[in-house]
Amino acid sequence: MRGRLGDELMAPISFTLNGERVSAEGIDPNTTLLAFLRERGMTGTKEGCAEGECGACAVALVRRHADGTTRYEPINSCLVLLPAVADQEVVTVEGIAQGDKLHPVQQAMVEQGGSQCGYCTPGFVVSLFAEYYRPGREGFNAESIGGNLCRCTGYRPIRDAATGLGKPAADDAFAKRLQNDPPTLKSVEYETDGRRFFRPTTLEQTVGLLAKEPGAQLVAGGTDVVVDVNQKHSRFDCIVSLEAVEELHRFDWRDDALEIGAGVPLAEVEDRVAGKLPMLEQLLPLFSSRLIRNRATFGGNLATASPIGDGAPALLALDAEVVIAGAGGERSVPLAEFFTGYRKTALAAGELIARVRIPLPLPAHMRFYKLSKRELDDISTVAGAFSIDLHGDTVKRARLGYGGVAATPIRAVAAERVLEGARWDEATVTRAAEAAQTELTPISDHRGSQAYRHAMLGSLLHKLYADIEAERGER
Repeated sequence: MRGRLGDELMAPISFTLNGERVSAEGIDPNTTLLAFLRERGMTGTKEGCAEGECGACAVALVRRHADGTTRYEPINSCLVLLPAVADQEVVTVEGIAQGDKLHPVQQAMVEQGGSQCGYCTPGFVVSLFAEYYRPGREGFNAESIGGNLCRCTGYRPIRDAATGLGKPAADDAFAKRLQNDPPTLKSVEYETDGRRFFRPTTLEQTVGLLAKEPGAQLVAGGTDVVVDVNQKHSRFDCIVSLEAVEELHRFDWRDDALEIGAGVPLAEVEDRVAGKLPMLEQLLPLFSSRLIRNRATFGGNLATASPIGDGAPALLALDAEVVIAGAGGERSVPLAEFFTGYRKTALAAGELIARVRIPLPLPAHMRFYKLSKRELDDISTVAGAFSIDLHGDTVKRARLGYGGVAATPIRAVAAERVLEGARWDEATVTRAAEAAQTELTPISDHRGSQAYRHAMLGSLLHKLYADIEAERGER
């Protein structure tokens, strides 16, 4: 590709699809991978919800895992813009069978009757395909199909098919593929009918692009932005994908802080903090599904500034700050000051979140609570994230983060002040709960009433007290 990024737009989108190289030209960059596949007649991949909840659209990408291994990673093709898969390897349900011979996952589904109406079946097959080749797999991880929904409630035979899977044969072509590195993502410059798509590979390129195109739509995993494309019919004239920006994928444990690149997928964060950061260990399994976490990022979750985004309360309770990059360099903003109004942030035109910084050492006691109609894969009615440091029976430090109770994710500062310096007991917690209920003003919507949310502001603090006391009693 000639020229500097943003100077010359010409190359078609090219990627590997079921082992064959394909190209796409003249296609609106707002087009999803799912729409492209179905337009090509590959209708095994279904559209159900168009927002990443049902998993009927699942396909697999060949990606590098946090441990350095190459893996098949299932994602929602309805939430990935077509140009974002440039240079990548995509496997759909049509590519899993080898000629007329069913793949072992497909054969198991047939033998166990793991299909009723059949609409959801391709998504389950793709997710189980990725699980089948997971390095070191012993048995079956039920969460591997947590992002797939069977509307006919056929989970038992699907689970039977999954638990009966053996190991790949020595000559399995898909297993052999994983012995080599995944594709390297290169810069992309694409335009059709005046609409442009860029995928820079460095932060410098990205900042330079945004200086020229301050109104460009930034896309990280796409799990929020592309929902608007699908359901609100949003169309962006200029899109900048952050997926290949090297600096945004750094993950560093430093002496004084943990720094998480804004582009690190949450599934990778989940693996890297396991056994090290209880707050995020509690949060991430409740953060939508594995299919979503394979794409979603903290950078995107914070930049959208949703009042019900689950990442923000946990990070608020950890006293996190965001490092923002722009033409003038980098600046840091405490997350508590980052949200300036409903869906508004401290980001100026031409700026983006580069990384999230969590100070060390970590608090002694950390809890994340999510109240929702379903335990998993649901939007929070109220989310509460709390961290407490005690000196004997006195509260040395308290951070209380909430989501779903205000126009932005918010810290209950008045309640924190009640706690800090006070004796850690039921009476103090009751006063803090009353302060939180006075300080925060939730609304009513279809997920929950104002009265319910108001009650939960205090109830979660009492749950926190009970959990911490149980924890202290075990020591």
